[in-house]
Amino acid sequence: MFQSDYEIAKPIRLILSDVDGVLTDGLITIDNSGVESKSFYVRDGHGIKLWKKAGFEFGLLTARNSQVVKLRAQELGIQWVRQGFADKLPAAREMMQSIGVEPHEVCYIGDDLPDIPVMASVGLAVTVADGAKEVKQLAHWVMNHPGGRGAVRELIERILQAKGRWEDFIPSRPR
Repeated sequence: MFQSDYEIAKPIRLILSDVDGVLTDGLITIDNSGVESKSFYVRDGHGIKLWKKAGFEFGLLTARNSQVVKLRAQELGIQWVRQGFADKLPAAREMMQSIGVEPHEVCYIGDDLPDIPVMASVGLAVTVADGAKEVKQLAHWVMNHPGGRGAVRELIERILQAKGRWEDFIPSRPR
């Protein structure tokens, strides 16, 4: 049965996101000293800030542990961060319970096989343009942008537009 974006997006109060391959392009750079670096797209970060400003929650859920992720979450004011969970579903359920949302009120955006159990357990399953084939088959929405290049911003815009809230964030032009 076909559902409009409005019908799908209306109950969403929480977006949970994978990190590597969703908020980054999936490349992990480690220098000779063992220092890890990742690149984050500024518009994804701005989208997260707008989502939170609209009164909704945003969380990060990743299988890896990274100081870079902790720092980026702090910079964006993301309090819900779970790192080091190869099995992401228990961590996702714990976050949902702590936040006080039901699975049908949750959107999860992932890109690879470890994301499938969470995607199959939420109201809106989303993947990036360059997500794995199996993840795309499960997703309700496949973003036009790849991971680390605006997919999260695209998702947030689409949900806020469906909720009739996107225009709230477009500044008026001076005359």
